[in-house]
Amino acid sequence: MALTESNMLELGTQAPYFKLTDVVSDEMISIDDLRSDLGTVVMFWCNHCPYVLHVTDQVIEIAEKYMMKGFNFVAISSNDIEKYPQDGPEKMRILAEEKNYPFPYLFDESQNVAKDYDAACTPDFYVFDRNLELVYRGQLDGSRPGNNVDLTGEDLIEALDALILKKPVKLQQKPSAGCNIKWK
Repeated sequence: MALTESNMLELGTQAPYFKLTDVVSDEMISIDDLRSDLGTVVMFWCNHCPYVLHVTDQVIEIAEKYMMKGFNFVAISSNDIEKYPQDGPEKMRILAEEKNYPFPYLFDESQNVAKDYDAACTPDFYVFDRNLELVYRGQLDGSRPGNNVDLTGEDLIEALDALILKKPVKLQQKPSAGCNIKWK
């Protein structure tokens, strides 16, 4: 597993449009469907990455709490499923149901959405405001597998709380880090 940092898409970028299939409901879901009056969190995700596995329960907890406040969350897997079949739609569905994901889990078969978002790693977090303009991109927090830093979600939570309070999200943001997206 090669540690890869996120590319840090430019703040203010309009959320690139997508419409992908949710592996649990089989419904097509677009970024417009996910738009909320507070904000939308787009996460690039996969089933097998140890960095994603490390944060999964914390992310579910944060998503449940902040979805009740009016945010929307979505996870997108863009990995090449020929080389990484454990990241295919059927296994995505099984994991989403086992973990009871409170958010849709979308499959980006073409990998175009990951390219449009300049996603580089899993997990990779993007927070868009009510106008779908990027206000945060980067890490959940400083915890990584084996680094003995507490898993708190503080960086993501700070951005979400700023949107609730209608305050600017701090500009000093640290990249996420994890497994590289498995490109075709």
